Amino acid sequence: MPDTGYLIAAVATAVAVTPALRALPFAALAPLRSSPLAVYLNKAMPVGVMAVLAVYTLRGFDPHVPDRAWPTVIALVFTVALHLWRRNLLLSVLAGTVVHVLLASTVFD
Repeated sequence: MPDTGYLIAAVATAVAVTPALRALPFAALAPLRSSPLAVYLNKAMPVGVMAVLAVYTLRGFDPHVPDRAWPTVIALVFTVALHLWRRNLLLSVLAGTVVHVLLASTVFD
């Protein structure tokens, strides 16, 4: 059994280090928030995320297999239309995913 002083020192060290490690990224990134790169990434990343998701979705697209092609096409059109209407990346991606899953598992099963 470890000594009581050793256990107290270990717990005190963990108590001191844990909040410091959690606060360190926020303190280190605070000056970078107003940098030109961060502003550019804030504007460009939603489009980049949508492009990556579209490529990932369409990588296995085969128009000769209608049971797999139609849910993808319908969900893709739905996602693009919803995004153009609402301009909300999270809403578009989630709703498009739900439409694709519902179509693929029920209508085109």
